[in-house]
Amino acid sequence: MTATTDGSTGALEPRAPSATGTTTGTTTTTSTPAPSDLADVAARAAQRSIEHLLARQDDEGWWKGDLETNVTMDAEDLLLREFLDVRDEETTRAAALHIRGEQRDDGTWATFYGGPGELSATVEAYVALRLAGDRPDEPHMARAAAWIRERGGIASARVFTRIWLALFGWWKWDDLPELPPEMIFLPRWFPLNIYDFGCWARQTIVPLTVVSAKRPVRPAPFALDELHTDPRIPNPPRPLAPAGTWEGAFQRLDKALHLYHRFAPRPLRRAAMNSAARWIIERQENDGCWGGIQPPAVYSLIALHLLGYDLEHPVMRAGLESLDRFAVRRGDGARMIEACQSPVWDTCLAVIALADAGVRPDHPALVKAADWMLGEEIVRPGDWAVRRPGLTPGGWAFEFHNDNYPDIDDTAEVILALRRVRHPHPEQVEAAVRRGANWTAGMQSRDGAWGAFDADNTSPFPNRLPFCDFGEVIDPPSADVTAHVVEMLAHEGKARHPRTRRGIAWLLAEQEACGAWFGRWGVNYVYGTGSVVPALTAAGLPTTHPAVRRAVAWLESVQNADGGWGEDLRSYREQEWIGHGASTASQTAWALLALLAGGERESKAVERGVRWLAETQREDGSWDEPFFTGTGFPWDFSINYHLYRQVFPLTALGRYLHGEPVVGRLGKGA
Repeated sequence: MTATTDGSTGALEPRAPSATGTTTGTTTTTSTPAPSDLADVAARAAQRSIEHLLARQDDEGWWKGDLETNVTMDAEDLLLREFLDVRDEETTRAAALHIRGEQRDDGTWATFYGGPGELSATVEAYVALRLAGDRPDEPHMARAAAWIRERGGIASARVFTRIWLALFGWWKWDDLPELPPEMIFLPRWFPLNIYDFGCWARQTIVPLTVVSAKRPVRPAPFALDELHTDPRIPNPPRPLAPAGTWEGAFQRLDKALHLYHRFAPRPLRRAAMNSAARWIIERQENDGCWGGIQPPAVYSLIALHLLGYDLEHPVMRAGLESLDRFAVRRGDGARMIEACQSPVWDTCLAVIALADAGVRPDHPALVKAADWMLGEEIVRPGDWAVRRPGLTPGGWAFEFHNDNYPDIDDTAEVILALRRVRHPHPEQVEAAVRRGANWTAGMQSRDGAWGAFDADNTSPFPNRLPFCDFGEVIDPPSADVTAHVVEMLAHEGKARHPRTRRGIAWLLAEQEACGAWFGRWGVNYVYGTGSVVPALTAAGLPTTHPAVRRAVAWLESVQNADGGWGEDLRSYREQEWIGHGASTASQTAWALLALLAGGERESKAVERGVRWLAETQREDGSWDEPFFTGTGFPWDFSINYHLYRQVFPLTALGRYLHGEPVVGRLGKGA
C-alpha cells in the first residue's frame, strides 16, 4: 500500500487484506489482540447487543427506530386537521397528551432534550393545547404565554409559525414574506428558481407559493391576544436594514413582491398555481406522502385543497392516510408524530453493525435485510437529474417511499452493508452495487465533495430570503456525506480514482484547526470526525498522516472523565460546547470508530471508551440515550434517532474485537 503523507492526493493504492486477518465471506477483518479482560467485557456486551438488535428486525427484513424531533410536528398535525375540518377528539386527546408531556417546568418547549425553550415551538404547542381545550388561565398555559410575551410574542416567531396562525386569522397575511407561485416558471439558470433550494425546502416551498397566493382564513375557534406583547399592535413596525446590505436588498425585494401580489395578472397566476399543482401531484409517492417527510405533506394537502381538490379525491385521500403512518403510539396513549421515517438508513447501519460484530455473512437476518434493501433500490430519475441529466439512476432513499429523492449518504452506506452479506444470488447484489456506486460517483459536486440529495446545490440566495428563516434551505457538500462516499468508493476498489482523490483532498482541506470535522447530519464535530477518519484510512492514508494524528489528538482531548464522549447541540452556535456534552452511546461509538481506524486500539482512550459502553449497557443489550445526536438542520431542527444508540455502539465494539473491516472488492482480494 502506498499513500502520500503530506496531505496531497497522490495515487492511493487499495488496501489489501491483512495476511494475519480473518476472512468470513465478503468481509475481511484485521485484528490485534485486545487486553484479555477488556476483550471479554467487550465480547459479552457485543453478544448482548447482537441478540437485542436481531430481535428488533421486522419480518420483512428491515429495522426502524423511532425518529423523534419536537412538538411542532404534533401541533401542525392538529392545525392541519382543524383547517381541513377533520380533527377528531381521540387524535386531539392523544396528541395533547404528548405535547403536555414535553413541556418544561418554565412553561416552554425545547427542540431537543435538555435544550433551552424555543419561541416558535412554544407558540405552536400552546395553540395546539388551546385546540385540545386547555384554558389560558391554567398554570401550565399561563406560564407558556408569559414566556412567549417576554420573548416578543407571536411577532418574533418564525415565518412558518406565523403562516399557520394566518390560516385562522391570528396573523395577517400582509405581515408575512411573499412567495409568488410564478417562481415555478423561473428557468433553471435563473437565481432563486425552485431547484436552487434543497429538496426538502423545494417540496415545502412549491405548495406554500399556492397558499401564499390564496391567503385563506378559516374561522378562528378562539383569540390569541395573550400571545402578543400588545394586542392592539400585534406586529410592531421594524426598520429596514440598509439598502446596501444583502438583508436590506432582500427586504426590499419582498416589498416589491407584495406589490406584485396586488397586481399579478390573473391568467399568469392561475397558470402558475396549476403548474405548481401538477408539480406537487407528480411527486406524490406511492404511499400518499411527499418525499417521505411530514412537512411537505401537510403543505401539499393544504395547497391542493385550496385549488379545489376535495378530501375524497384520490390524491387527498392517500395524502391524509399517509399522515397516520407517521404517528407513534406510546403506552400511555400519547401520540407522537415522526417528521420522517428511517428504515433504509437504520437497516443498512444495522447490517454493518452485526457483520462487523462477527455475525456470519450468510446469517438469515442479514440475507433477509439484503433482500429488502435490494427491493428498495430506485432506478428512475428524480429531481437530482435536473443537475445531472445524463446520469443513469441507481440509489437508495432514506425512507420507505421516496423514489424522487434517493440520497447519497444512504446509497453509500447501503453499498457498504450489501458488501458484508453473502447473498445466494451475488449477481443481483453486484448489479445493484454497480448502479449505486456509479450514480453516487456521478453526483459529485464541482468542488470534489458530495451533498445529500443534489449536486452543486450551493446558491447563496435562498438562505437570504426573508421567508427562509426555518433552517438550512440549500444542500451544500458536507464532510460526513463525503466521507461515507469516499469510504464506499475505496472499498469498491476505487481509492485511486480521480473522483475519490478529489473527495479526499476536499476532506483534508475541510479539517478544522483543532483537528475535527464539522458534522452536518449528526452532532457535531464528534460525528464529523467519526465519519472522516475511517474513510481516510480506508482510502489508504496511513494512520501516521498528520490529519489523522490531529483528529486522534482532538478526540482524546475532549473525552469525558467517565470515559465516554458527548457533544451538545449548542456546539452549532456556541464554541465552548464543541466536543463537550454528557456522554452518549452513539457519540462514544463515533469517537471510538475514529480512534480505532486511526490505529489507537491499544490506547487508554479506547480502553476507557469501550469500558464506558460495556458499563452503561442495559441488561437487555440496549443503551439509553435521551439526548439528540442527529441533525436535520444544524441547531434549527434536531433529531433523536432511537436506533443510533444500538447500531453504533455495536459497530464500535465489533471493530474493537475484530479489527477494521475490509469489505466489497477489497474483501475479494481485488
